[in-house]
Amino acid sequence: MKYFYVLSLLLFVNFASAQKLPENFVYVSKIIPDIALEIRYCGANNFMGKPVDAYRESVAILTKPAATALSQVQEELKKQGYRLKIFDAYRPQSAVDQFVEWARDEADTINKKSFYPEIDKRNLFNLGYISSRSGHSRGSTVDLTIINAETGEELDMGSPYDFFGSISNHNSEEINKEQKENRLILKHLMEKWL
Repeated sequence: MKYFYVLSLLLFVNFASAQKLPENFVYVSKIIPDIALEIRYCGANNFMGKPVDAYRESVAILTKPAATALSQVQEELKKQGYRLKIFDAYRPQSAVDQFVEWARDEADTINKKSFYPEIDKRNLFNLGYISSRSGHSRGSTVDLTIINAETGEELDMGSPYDFFGSISNHNSEEINKEQKENRLILKHLMEKWL
């Protein structure tokens, strides 16, 4: 994935349904009660422009080791006046399949202006933005950002969540110094604890 805040925790676990959590999987809010959640695929503010069928509740699910590691990141951020905000965590394969189906429908461009203005939809697969498999489906990948602990305002990372474009690459030259520094805060903490 090309989003700068998609960071794999490198655990390899699969399961078919988030309805009943398998052993070693947890709701992230049980481990990190003060985590902010904005599970984008529960609503229409995403590249598809509609809720994704598999996302019935606005919850984040991860493997227990992944959630525990994130709790360490959260604790360090809190010392600096920040917190984590999760956009997506465990993603059922059925959701991935829905992304693929959407990407194949070249006429469906409802959110092109906001999420992929410079990308031709037919190129989403070969550019790596959409794939038939996702690290999210093993419960060890999370899309997140940093927010101000008091205001809830997101730090400026230079691109919005789920934006398909080169500016979303971690080392993009299209962002300013402050945006690079914000990305590095997150990157370094994730690398430290994961």
